[in-house]
Amino acid sequence: MSKLAGKRDRRIKIQRYTTEQNGLGEEVKNWSALATVWANVTPISDGERIEAQQVNASISTRFTILHSSTVADVNAKDRIEYPVDSGTYYDIYGVKELGRREGLEITATAPAD
Repeated sequence: MSKLAGKRDRRIKIQRYTTEQNGLGEEVKNWSALATVWANVTPISDGERIEAQQVNASISTRFTILHSSTVADVNAKDRIEYPVDSGTYYDIYGVKELGRREGLEITATAPAD
């Protein structure tokens, strides 16, 4: 049994950026659900920076999930919705494999409210 099993108590939705063609043959861009999985969610830090006289705040979070063939290729082009169906999206900027395909550690940021 995985050492990660007891720590995963939050649901997250991993989404993948996709493109499709509509009835007119035009390319339509959208996000589609890749997987909804249990995760250990750990806030890392709150960040704040000033850009063009605006204060932009963000929150960095680490999501630890079990490895599966569905999520094996999660990368920085994907995003995480947490909590599920909340409309809060985290941009992935780091993915690290844990053990021998035991789990994935995903680091992501979202705008702070």
